[in-house]
Amino acid sequence: MVPGAAGWYCLALWLPACVAAHGLRIHDYLYFQVLSPGDIRYIFTATPAKDFGGIFHTRYEQIHLVPAEPPEACGELSNGFFIQDQIALVERGGCSFLSKTRVVQEHGGRAVIISDNAVDNDSFYVEMIQDSTQRTVDIPALFLLGRDGYMIRRSLEQHGLPWAIISIPVNVTSIPTFELLQPPWTFW
Repeated sequence: MVPGAAGWYCLALWLPACVAAHGLRIHDYLYFQVLSPGDIRYIFTATPAKDFGGIFHTRYEQIHLVPAEPPEACGELSNGFFIQDQIALVERGGCSFLSKTRVVQEHGGRAVIISDNAVDNDSFYVEMIQDSTQRTVDIPALFLLGRDGYMIRRSLEQHGLPWAIISIPVNVTSIPTFELLQPPWTFW
């Protein structure tokens, strides 16, 4: 998909005024960078939910990306205290995307990143849509490739860390190409 001129301009520059004027549309990409742990210090690509959730009004220079417990986040979270004022990393499956986003919002999360439960998925973005319940949420919901979500969780487990530190959203056009660290397992 080739975005329209205004959408492409806004996406490339990530100007708050453009987001307010145009918003993000499906198949637009939002980028975030893992700052810690260092072995996954890459810029990751995610897509926003199609017809539910909020948008990022603020750029978070350093915020925790906390894997939800249980990973599918279909009910009460045992680590909900750690998700408050942070961003939750959730796995697809078990309930609707909207239900997962509501659970994170109810625990005080600022956003949710839902990774595909197919850990070998390194190229197919799923369109996250509203379920039939007519419920609403205010926080942003993003979809992450399964391979990326798996690699983030695996790194945290290997280092015994409860969360990663990320910067979101990231303006990739402001980063020189030679410094643009992409996950080596993902084709951009």
